[in-house]
Amino acid sequence: MKIQESNGLPPFAKALLVHRLFQSKVSAAFGMAFIFPFAIQVQAQEVNFNIPAQPLSSALQAFGSQAGMQVLFNSEKIKNQRSNNIKGALNPTTALEQLLMGTGISYNLEGNTITILDSREASGSMSLDAMTIVDNQLGTITENTKSYTPGTIATATRLVLTPRETPQTVTVITRQHMDDFNLTNMDKVMDHTPGITRSTYDSDRSEYYARGFPITNYQYDGIPIQRNAQYSSGNTLSDMIVYDRVEIIKGASGLTTGAGTPGATLNLIRKKPTAYLSGHVTAEVGSWDNYRSEFDIGNALNESGTIRGRLAASIQDKQWFQDHYKRLNKAYYGILEMDLSPNTLWTVGFDSNKTTPTGSSWGGVPLYDSANKRVHVSRSYNPGADWSSYEQYSRSAFTQLDHHFDNGWVSRAYYTFQVNGYDAQLGSLLYGPDAETREAQLAGGLYRGKTKSHAVELYASGPFELFGREHELVIGASAYRNHWKGGNHHPFSATADDFYDWSGDIQKPEAGTVTRRFDQLTNQRALYATVRFKPTDDLALILGGRVTNYHMTRDYNSRSTGEVTPFAGVVYDLNDNYSLYASYTKIFLPSNSRDENDQLLSPNKGNSYEGGIKGEWFNGRLNASLAYFEIREDNRAVEVGWNYATYTGIYKGMKAKTKGFEAEISGELIPGWNIQAGYTHKIIRQDNNNNKLSTEEPEDLFKLYTTYRLPGSLNKLTIGGGANFQGKTWNKNVYDYDYNPAINRQGSYWLFNLMGKYQVTDKLSATLNINNLFDRYYYTNIGQYSTRAYGEPRNMMLTTRWDF
Repeated sequence: MKIQESNGLPPFAKALLVHRLFQSKVSAAFGMAFIFPFAIQVQAQEVNFNIPAQPLSSALQAFGSQAGMQVLFNSEKIKNQRSNNIKGALNPTTALEQLLMGTGISYNLEGNTITILDSREASGSMSLDAMTIVDNQLGTITENTKSYTPGTIATATRLVLTPRETPQTVTVITRQHMDDFNLTNMDKVMDHTPGITRSTYDSDRSEYYARGFPITNYQYDGIPIQRNAQYSSGNTLSDMIVYDRVEIIKGASGLTTGAGTPGATLNLIRKKPTAYLSGHVTAEVGSWDNYRSEFDIGNALNESGTIRGRLAASIQDKQWFQDHYKRLNKAYYGILEMDLSPNTLWTVGFDSNKTTPTGSSWGGVPLYDSANKRVHVSRSYNPGADWSSYEQYSRSAFTQLDHHFDNGWVSRAYYTFQVNGYDAQLGSLLYGPDAETREAQLAGGLYRGKTKSHAVELYASGPFELFGREHELVIGASAYRNHWKGGNHHPFSATADDFYDWSGDIQKPEAGTVTRRFDQLTNQRALYATVRFKPTDDLALILGGRVTNYHMTRDYNSRSTGEVTPFAGVVYDLNDNYSLYASYTKIFLPSNSRDENDQLLSPNKGNSYEGGIKGEWFNGRLNASLAYFEIREDNRAVEVGWNYATYTGIYKGMKAKTKGFEAEISGELIPGWNIQAGYTHKIIRQDNNNNKLSTEEPEDLFKLYTTYRLPGSLNKLTIGGGANFQGKTWNKNVYDYDYNPAINRQGSYWLFNLMGKYQVTDKLSATLNINNLFDRYYYTNIGQYSTRAYGEPRNMMLTTRWDF
């Protein structure tokens, strides 16, 4: 295979480019078609288009979505062009020619891919700039759109819909948002996501919450991979060099996920290869000796462009505001696309992420000393030993086969294999000091495990005609296998002479024998279907259902056969800008929690409701929503105690009700001014006694991030910033030094961030990000293990980027 040399890449980038390009653990390809046991009348050659006159870039995105075709174009070269109006049943090529009429823009059609050309490109001088790509299976690719809002998404129902057409709250952190604010890992993305809070167990483990529920529903390119919530295994430290965007669907998503929590689903959409040479290299430096570099390159690998590839890698070596802590993170990604025929696309790829820290804490700083007085230390205090480490890794290989039928239907066969693992050799001052001698006990242990996941998904989508109108249908089948094996070695302890003069320097004890083993095998098999009826131009009814067989064995024994998850949604367009919507689905969540008798709790079941109003302006460049939601649970696992022998909680199943509302806005207010903002209010109460639950997460949460590119002669400068508000929180599952119940509280607080970007040349830029501008003191852990942990003080990062 010939690999084009790219001068100027750093040595590690060149080495990875040659050695790792398109190396994959996948050796199987899918070649299959769908046969339907029922007759459906489908559109043959013509497609019903409805694309008003608008900026050409957004019109092309709408065209790609409605035609079911992949469209590639350079947004910069057509940014001042406007499209013509097209409406009615037309052949896609005829429709495209009418859309482009009078613009001087031409196109090239190869199979199911349309490349938009300007006059120079049409005469033979092809541009090597990055292209914008529309993938009609997963929604609109956000890279190079400069947008803070998506064109279309498919996470909620498998139907490719705009946010306004989707009857649930949708949040998308786009590639532009990530680049503007240096969101290089999953933790940072979640910190910027409206409606999401992040709690940390310690220096290396995070938990995300939406509407008061922990988020364990992860999807990669729309394929569900459940996260094991008890042990962090790389999901929350995923490097964003791999991804085009992160889609967050609020509320229950059993239709596409199956079993899972009803707060939200995270869908990480990988980057796609580019048809022309494009990419970037960065060099970054920040507070506390934080260094990062990344490169990303894509290109066609043959003259016809039918084989396309992309390779990306990053390395980050950082210290932190806590003493004797540092972390090394390495990530790489490769993907290859091949046009097997004009209508068939085969994709194969891999990604890997490994995080190696030293000085890891286990929990935060203990709350109480032996006299039950509060422990006070500086933000830089690290209770972890200097050899303590919570290593995490994630590796995956995937392949998919897409086929476009002449009748407008599209099929996809997808397989992925993912390994998530942890190797935690921990030692930390988990218990408070002696009030007189200042001595403290070091708690530690060795914890190792990995989860192997296999997932297969087959589905097809397309139009059909009924009662003289066109509707849409998705049918699919999925199989999922998740096997977690791990072991905990005998806990060890040692004595630190002086808690308050602790430097982490202590001899590493022997781990001892394995005292507890884990072996959990989870299998899910499901069939699902979604149909979108359009009885009138203004009304859409979305009905769907999923039938799941769920079986958990080995250490746990939980089985549900024929579990039906219905979904119903309605969207009614009031006018060109506003729509009313409502949706309903059921909850199904098998439990990993145990009661006081060490017995597994029964699955949590219930109902999830949502309704509200959505707005869309500037042809989808600006979206907004206001939603009321209500979640009713029959058997919510509520922590009622703590088992210090196993370091796990004791839980009880309870009825609970969650109520709240969310308001969000994202997109472009005026040319050059992007915004993403949201406010969430929620309350969770027990049905029997009205007590509040999930109080560790705020009832009120507000986030706003915005950037503005200055006009005229100052257009090389972009300025921006953000603000986060979090309401008061409290943790009722806290114990003092003598194991008596206690409560730990945190008041409400604001955090402010700033950013500035200067475009030095067309290819070279420099961006400065400042976080926690006013150096606010706050906690990210308010009671886990009866400890607390500070959030990051003021810090900054300078990024220089060269695009090619």
